[in-house]
Amino acid sequence: MGFHNAEVTKNSSRIKIVYEGPIIVGAGPSGLATAACLKKQGIPSLIIERSNCIASLWQQKTYDRLKLHLPKKFCELPLMGFPANFPKYPSKKQFISYMENYAINFNLNPKFNTEVESAKFDEETMNWRVIIKGDEIEYVSKWLIVATGENAEPLIPEIQGIEKFSGKLVHTSLYKSGNDFGNQRVWLLGVEILEWKLVWTFVGMMLCLTWWSEILFFSVQNYVHILPREMFGLSTFGVAMALLKWFPLRLVDKFLLLVANLTLGNTDQVGLRRPKTGPLELKNATGKTPVLDVGAFSLIKSGKIKVIEGVKEITKNGAKFTDGQEREFDSIILATGYKSNVPFWLKDCEFFSDDGMPKVPFPNGWKGGKGLYTVGFTRRGLLGTASDAIQVAKDIADQWRTIKGHNEILYS
Repeated sequence: MGFHNAEVTKNSSRIKIVYEGPIIVGAGPSGLATAACLKKQGIPSLIIERSNCIASLWQQKTYDRLKLHLPKKFCELPLMGFPANFPKYPSKKQFISYMENYAINFNLNPKFNTEVESAKFDEETMNWRVIIKGDEIEYVSKWLIVATGENAEPLIPEIQGIEKFSGKLVHTSLYKSGNDFGNQRVWLLGVEILEWKLVWTFVGMMLCLTWWSEILFFSVQNYVHILPREMFGLSTFGVAMALLKWFPLRLVDKFLLLVANLTLGNTDQVGLRRPKTGPLELKNATGKTPVLDVGAFSLIKSGKIKVIEGVKEITKNGAKFTDGQEREFDSIILATGYKSNVPFWLKDCEFFSDDGMPKVPFPNGWKGGKGLYTVGFTRRGLLGTASDAIQVAKDIADQWRTIKGHNEILYS
């Protein structure tokens, strides 16, 4: 990728490259979608990616049987849909191929193996300075787009005794297949990020369907909504979105819970208690997404998955639980999710909270001022990413045209 009117200067410590268009940090769906929308507006962008490929989370840190949990029409990036021959819920391999073709279609060429050490706004020059780790390069631009997303780094919680465990302990970012745990006593431990309590997560739900061992133990301590992935042959998410156009949110929540109780039964009876707040209302208020069941709940009811409440501490051979039980395990899988890495490299920026998320809630968290933008921090998946990318590109395009018009007047 060429540098459009880039200016290269040297000082005593590093090479400074002034880039005409925005700098995008991250070459996942968020970064690529934003770059494509900018290109549609005639604006060049520089995508910086620390790994060696696009969509590295999908390619390197997901398990083999992963599929999209929402229908493909809700997961499309702007300007290019999924191939017509893809199934309703594309597989991991299909989604990666879609992303690769997306990059080719819009001629997007990220700078791979390029990790940002720090990014900081320079009040004197009114530009963003992006310093590359292990290199003598500094990129400078009027615009910085943070597209590293909510799931940049594995989240390893602090659990009493975790260092004592003598068996296999692995985060789901390193998990590929249940074949590696055949006939073992496996404990799938999921921790809810905000309150540090054990909770049934979507990652955990999907992983349960990949085991070959006879019994999987799963921990849950918080309240959680479980909904069928489909109702009446239609996507539950799609049904909810359609109903919200005509009915109040709380009424839609009541309908979703009615159908869930009819199809799944009373989840309280197997230790999965529902919150008092409805699934959509809870999502809007806290960002907690209801679990869309793809078959694991039937395994719980049959006893093939054992739900255990409240871990007290991890021991050398297993764990002690709050109900007084103590169990032994061969392996522990940490389905503890991911976290943002923004606090590690974005310096002196009050727009982000300590946990690396925009302080301004959706739908206004995409613009931070002083040329700072975010894409992929909505807690609304790829649908939120697409919305952010379109708005960011339009906002920068308005400034771009103003600057270009002003320059044409100056030099005419």
